[in-house]
Amino acid sequence: MKIEFDTIGIVHSPYKEKFGVPRQPGLVPQARGSVELLPPYACVEAFAGLEHCSHIWIEFIFDRSPHGRWQPSVRPPRLGGNRRVGVFASRSPFRPNPIGLSVVRLERIVTDKGGVILEIAGLDLVDGTPVLDIKPYIAYVDSVPDAVSGFAAAAPGACFRVQFSAKALQQLAARPDGETLKEMISALLETDPRPAYIKAGREQRVYGIRLYDFDLRWRIADGTAEVLELAPPDHFSAER
Repeated sequence: MKIEFDTIGIVHSPYKEKFGVPRQPGLVPQARGSVELLPPYACVEAFAGLEHCSHIWIEFIFDRSPHGRWQPSVRPPRLGGNRRVGVFASRSPFRPNPIGLSVVRLERIVTDKGGVILEIAGLDLVDGTPVLDIKPYIAYVDSVPDAVSGFAAAAPGACFRVQFSAKALQQLAARPDGETLKEMISALLETDPRPAYIKAGREQRVYGIRLYDFDLRWRIADGTAEVLELAPPDHFSAER
């Protein structure tokens, strides 16, 4: 049986590509974005009452993963990228149906000009991600305090200290969102967003993550993630 779904909205995110996106929602609470609802779903009546909820579930499509490339077993980053588990025991995007699920904080609902935009925080979604559905997070049923989570028993700890070069600090100071952005970058880099398979032997190499309107250039040295600069996107040549 083949089933088709409509895209009801599009994600607007600081993460412009897959590299650097947090591996789970909520790991970088400073990351803010939005869901722009599309007609005919962008009607105010469809969201009446949602303003009383602090968090929402977003069902989405892993549209950046190759279609039809599902795998029965995968190598989760939490296991170092060298141990396999079944795809249904993981949150890998390489699934039979590339559907994802994220819980994010709902900051506010904007209904200007007849449309609907959900402003959200703590997202782990790439810019342009298609949204299939929105549901309220219901704490008494969605939170199970004594649940067992397999190999992902707890949130990942910090892997690195994060420091900023003088140039990066100057660039952040020149931005109206500089302080919040600095906190977001620190939270993003301290848990090491690099895929497990490219970590070995990569000391001192410069990496790049495309965020908002710039490319974040950074490197790892002596247990520290050093932010080098916020480079213009069209001048970027670092490793991803």
